[in-house]
Amino acid sequence: MQTSYIKQKDIHFLDLRENLKNKEYRNLKNNLEKYNPIDIKDFIEELEPLDRVLVFRLLSKDDAIEVFSSLENEEQIRLIQAFTDTELDRILNELNIDDMVDMIEEMPASIVKKIIRHTDSSKRKLINEFLQYPESSAGSLMTIEYVELKKYMTVEQALTRIKTTGINKVTVYTCYVTDESKKLIGFVSLRDIVISEKDVLIGDLLHEKVIFVHTHDDQEQVAEVFKKYGFVALPVVDNENRMTGIITVDDILDVMEQEATEDFQKMAAMSPDDESYIESSVWYLAKRRINWLLILMISSAFTSAIIGHYNYLLIAYTSLYNFSPMIMGAGGNSGNQSSTTIIRGLATGDIKIGDWLKVMLKELRIAILVGAILGGVNFIKNLIYDKLSIAYALIISISLIFTVCFAKFVGGLLPILAKKLKIDPAIMAGPVISTLVDSVSLLIYFNVIKIILPI
Repeated sequence: MQTSYIKQKDIHFLDLRENLKNKEYRNLKNNLEKYNPIDIKDFIEELEPLDRVLVFRLLSKDDAIEVFSSLENEEQIRLIQAFTDTELDRILNELNIDDMVDMIEEMPASIVKKIIRHTDSSKRKLINEFLQYPESSAGSLMTIEYVELKKYMTVEQALTRIKTTGINKVTVYTCYVTDESKKLIGFVSLRDIVISEKDVLIGDLLHEKVIFVHTHDDQEQVAEVFKKYGFVALPVVDNENRMTGIITVDDILDVMEQEATEDFQKMAAMSPDDESYIESSVWYLAKRRINWLLILMISSAFTSAIIGHYNYLLIAYTSLYNFSPMIMGAGGNSGNQSSTTIIRGLATGDIKIGDWLKVMLKELRIAILVGAILGGVNFIKNLIYDKLSIAYALIISISLIFTVCFAKFVGGLLPILAKKLKIDPAIMAGPVISTLVDSVSLLIYFNVIKIILPI
């Protein structure tokens, strides 16, 4: 039985590669047991397809299950296609129901049929129930592998239940207590059970203030509950408060990663997706990006129209045109700073929709301060380095101040407005803010020129 794993910093898989190269399969099997299953997964992903199957077949039963669960969907498909019926049965019988459902949701129909064919009727029924929950809901994330107790049980009976069923559960540290109709009434920690006398009733150890989520709650709401309370596991109930499963922290970490990736993609004006970049085709990636690029390109036509409308100013004061990119850039950067900060605050719960006035006033004060510093520094630069007249330097600095104020105002307001309208705030960032600010900054700049300089 393995007692320790090779430290991450010492992992180079040199011994494994040497064993594989020399066909020393007995040594390879023994050396694999020294590694953490997650590190074995990394090693397998580096190998050629035939070698992956060979190495996987040398794993112990427990390691094989954990490695298979952590592999990318494409790798799971390749292994399933290579498995014998016996090997597939061994994996499927040991997989947790939530891992199996997650896997099936991403598999092509031909592979799903093969999996279902090798799944017993009781597990097949559970899979069908799980698949009925909306994608990205708490129901689709949960597992039914939890310890369930009754309040009339004694500590001795509870420990017997845990020892009997706990080997198949994802966690035994928190045990959930339900009534005869499976309604959740509380929970008991394993610590309280272990340190109590054997004749103490579970009802006397019961914590009734239990936090839970409903099966149809969105996964983002579930993630917020985990972050707020720091749970390792969270119970899931139906509309009648009947216990249906639990969500564990490892599953919610995957959700947090997905949500963060999705936000980054939206902020970069790309359609969100969870496909592997390396595995995706050029056409697929281009298709995910082109829609927003077309929208932003068309929106940029307003900028061209503004320049065309004020073309007479550019002819009269040609040198001032050289500073418009700087003003537009400063405005876009200022707006992106504000929108990123507000979007992050909305995501963590630090900022609520009702805080919009506080946000606006704070962003306005920040904008005035930042704009004044940028304008002042730029005024001195224009006079000393660029050798501009006071009037020209004043035009650029005033335009810069008003542009920064506008950019920070919309950068702070639009994400909150999007949240209010049930739109993902991440959309109101990056290129969207920049495109809007570019047009307005030119309007500000040209109108300041008109006011200060005679035509």
